[in-house]
Amino acid sequence: MPMVDSSSQRQLKGLSRLGLFLALSRTPHALLDMTTPGLAAMLWLGAFPPVKVVLVGLLTVFAGYSAVYALNDVIDYRFDKKKIKEGLFRDSESYLDGAIVRHPLAQGLLSLREGLGWTLAWAFVAVSGAFILNPVCVVVFMSGCALEIIYCLMWRLTWMRSIVSGGVKASGAIAAVFAVDPEPSFGFLLVLFLWLFFWEIGGQNIPNDWEDLEGDKHLQAKTIPVRFGLDLSVVFIVGCLLMTLAMNVALLGLTPFGLKWPFLSVFLIVGTYLLILPAYQLYKTRDRIKAINLFNKASYYPPALFVVVAIRCLL
Repeated sequence: MPMVDSSSQRQLKGLSRLGLFLALSRTPHALLDMTTPGLAAMLWLGAFPPVKVVLVGLLTVFAGYSAVYALNDVIDYRFDKKKIKEGLFRDSESYLDGAIVRHPLAQGLLSLREGLGWTLAWAFVAVSGAFILNPVCVVVFMSGCALEIIYCLMWRLTWMRSIVSGGVKASGAIAAVFAVDPEPSFGFLLVLFLWLFFWEIGGQNIPNDWEDLEGDKHLQAKTIPVRFGLDLSVVFIVGCLLMTLAMNVALLGLTPFGLKWPFLSVFLIVGTYLLILPAYQLYKTRDRIKAINLFNKASYYPPALFVVVAIRCLL
């Protein structure tokens, strides 16, 4: 019998086979993340990319995120399975990564062979599309996959795995810039990397590990909340998200849009609403639900800015 947690039992009725594979790739979250490469490309160009790049890029980006998210569950299969077996998963209905069902591989809803096949198939599509866009994009994608594997393997070794996660999330945006310009500015790429690096750690990685704190403690994982406790963890979160806004301002200064106040003010308002305010609520309460709320809202940060920049490009 598959090992299914209580929240998953309520979701499984009528869930298709395809739905399980989409859950493996955390597709609802991946679709939000797909806006980040598009955002990066538009910020660098100051306009929409050519139609051919957009069409190839959409398939490539979807394949890339589908492969990397599935890869995470494939590598973490044994540990996730142990968490479920020992009853360490809590109800996750309000959690974005559990929008369909969490960890279908570890729950026995998909076989490891099926999960690996799904991952490799999307990786092949991603590599093919990346090669068409720019061979450099292949290198960036493969580097992101390698970092994801390292990140997973460091789970019980050191809390510094969080630093690796920042590199994984930034890789898609870096590849997108090379897809539209074979010789982009190094300064732009560096600030872009730092912007997404701090957003990932403060808005995604630490809140996600906060949500899994009890299970991680039980299995002796090395995460920032486990290693430093909740008081320091929330300080790291606030610090990283403040740096995110600072890097955002610096990045705009390197784009064709410049630091024009109306445009910049919208960026700061979005960042304050989706990052700083949820982080402040977590700072006040230290509550697990607030950590999930921060993770969810921070996930909408790149899509919100994507809409802002897209509208600006149309004007």
